[in-house]
Amino acid sequence: MEPADDILLDDDAALELPAEPMRLNMGPSHPAMHGTIRMVLDLDGETVQNVDVQPGYLHRGFEKSCERGTWAQVFPYTDRLNYVSPMCNNVGYALAVEKLLDIQVPIRAQYYRVMLAEIARICDHFTCNGAAAMELGAFTPFLWILKVREWLWHILEAETGARMTHSFARIGGMAAEPTPGFKAAVRARIPEVRKVIAETETMLIKNRIFLDRTQGVGILTKERAIALGCTGVIGRASGIPYDVRKDNPYLVYGDLDFEVPIGQDGDNWDRFSVRFEEVHQSLRILEQCLEKMPDEGPVSVSDPRITLPPKSEVYNTIEGTIAHFKLIMEGLKPPKGEVYSFTEAGNGELGFFIVSDGSGTPYRIRVRPPCWFNLQAVREMVMGDMIADIIPTFGSINMIGGECDR
Repeated sequence: MEPADDILLDDDAALELPAEPMRLNMGPSHPAMHGTIRMVLDLDGETVQNVDVQPGYLHRGFEKSCERGTWAQVFPYTDRLNYVSPMCNNVGYALAVEKLLDIQVPIRAQYYRVMLAEIARICDHFTCNGAAAMELGAFTPFLWILKVREWLWHILEAETGARMTHSFARIGGMAAEPTPGFKAAVRARIPEVRKVIAETETMLIKNRIFLDRTQGVGILTKERAIALGCTGVIGRASGIPYDVRKDNPYLVYGDLDFEVPIGQDGDNWDRFSVRFEEVHQSLRILEQCLEKMPDEGPVSVSDPRITLPPKSEVYNTIEGTIAHFKLIMEGLKPPKGEVYSFTEAGNGELGFFIVSDGSGTPYRIRVRPPCWFNLQAVREMVMGDMIADIIPTFGSINMIGGECDR
């Protein structure tokens, strides 16, 4: 018996069952999401055909919360933007208000701010790279890196009194002077940090599994990074030589010698490598600050309209009591106007646009969080890759929920 003309037994395509992409929810409660974020995936087998990235699950209300208190009461809120490197946020906000006031903090305070911010940056980069390695199965480097982060957190805790959310910067300076053992503690840890980086790189940079999971995966081109407004490690790994500390120096960064690491391929490997190289540059900055920061001198401006008086004056003089009362209850009163100030935070350009109506409460605060712009690039990075590639790619973004869902 001959087969019918409309049945093609020699054509495999005719025997395939019809198929359509599978839709899969990833997050918001997922260990690889680095926060509460949801991805809706359309999959062809294990290949990502489309992805809808959905942040917004934290509902922080950062900007409106800042408009309900005094200018000084904003600092604890900035800690919760990027809670892995809060001192960078402290410094960024303080500089924005000081720009509105048209003041500059003493040189000792400038060096102190730079050192605390760079220590925080190292903690941020280590946390990201350690978690990224762990998610690919490299658990030992993760423990090594967390050990270093603990060392640095001990230093920050000794200086600020807090382990993570420091709230240590002040408008016009810092909350307190460096502790007597600050320089010695930093100087002792610098070679130890370099040693751990070398050990981690020895374990990973020639590991075939790690290389296969990172090289050529999650690519973001230079043109698309510029179009999306990506900054920080994400932009520099794609070949954009932009660093606020170099291109628009603030504090004492213009007097310090350091390089801006640049990647070539914009893949997960470049982002991993750029972060480690930036840690080396931060250590260079710390070494220079240790030599240049004065051992004596004020760390705040001496203007009673801006800076709280010493406790001895508050408790023993009527002038100190009145100055303290007015700053706490009414807040300092910047002139009317608006400014935009930006710094290099852990994830890129952190900007504060603030508006003053002349009162002790901010009229409007708008933050430019670097994570928000970097997050836009996730869709392009994972499209066409495997579902398993989402793990290292999203980890390399270093998405911090507090910045995105501000």
